Amino acid sequence: MLVIRCPWCGERAESEFNFGGQAGIERPANPEHLSDEQWGDYLFMRKNPLGIHREQWVHTHGCRRWFLAERDTRHYQFKSVEKIGAPGKEQT
Repeated sequence: MLVIRCPWCGERAESEFNFGGQAGIERPANPEHLSDEQWGDYLFMRKNPLGIHREQWVHTHGCRRWFLAERDTRHYQFKSVEKIGAPGKEQT
């Protein structure tokens, strides 16, 4: 069983969490000026790197808060977690 550290609740089973996708994606300033292809790229195209990846997670069956995590995709190991908008990361 994988254990994920929630910044508010501490360590919990992976089954309590849901993945929210890649972190740090900014909404286009003027989406009405995008072509269908550009809009599709914004909505669906994401990076899938081998190595450290910044992601959004939600503690669905706990505090129900969103947080950011850095995870190594080679080993599925969480390196750090942080509260959204808070300075500093908590090492896991």
